[in-house]
Amino acid sequence: MEFPVSIKTKNIPHASPNVNIFFPVVLNLKNENAQSRINHTIVTLLNKILIEQSYYDPSLVEMQAYYEIKNNQRGILSLNLIVYSFTGGAHGTTIIKSLTFDTASGKSYILSEMFKPGSDYVKVLSAIIQKDIKNWGIDLVDGFNGIDKEQDFYIADTSIVIYFQIYDITPGYWGFPYFPIPLLDISNIIRPNSPLDRMMAFT
Repeated sequence: MEFPVSIKTKNIPHASPNVNIFFPVVLNLKNENAQSRINHTIVTLLNKILIEQSYYDPSLVEMQAYYEIKNNQRGILSLNLIVYSFTGGAHGTTIIKSLTFDTASGKSYILSEMFKPGSDYVKVLSAIIQKDIKNWGIDLVDGFNGIDKEQDFYIADTSIVIYFQIYDITPGYWGFPYFPIPLLDISNIIRPNSPLDRMMAFT
């Protein structure tokens, strides 16, 4: 049985009380190399987001960075890093980026690695999302042309959640459009031994 991994919250000190940066650190893994790999990947992505969100810009007024654990079971850790920043003007901006790890090896996965080669997962997932957009009455900015081959995603128990950044496909008032897809609905295209396959085994 794969137990949940231990996670500690750390922060990056900043002179301004309006800048608060919190991020997760994985602890006590048996495989120290895997632990180091996971933590390095988290910090590297976080720093990339901070740069995009003007952390080092003198015009920065406020920044709030935090995280959400979406799955921490069966040897799969899936999490979101969320960063809000405000540099003046009408409103701030928020970015969400996700990471999904095999906690035994420390490997992080991109979307294409979840599906069988040649399965045309982009077409399959896009069709499901297109149907949800219609059924849920979601307003679009300029239609829906399908997902990118490495679209943002995370795992939540026995579903994969595909999502888009604010303004990518919807007006700002829709926030982040999330599309949870039950693994049983796409079981025929899931790659064997991938994180999705391991989560599927318990559905």
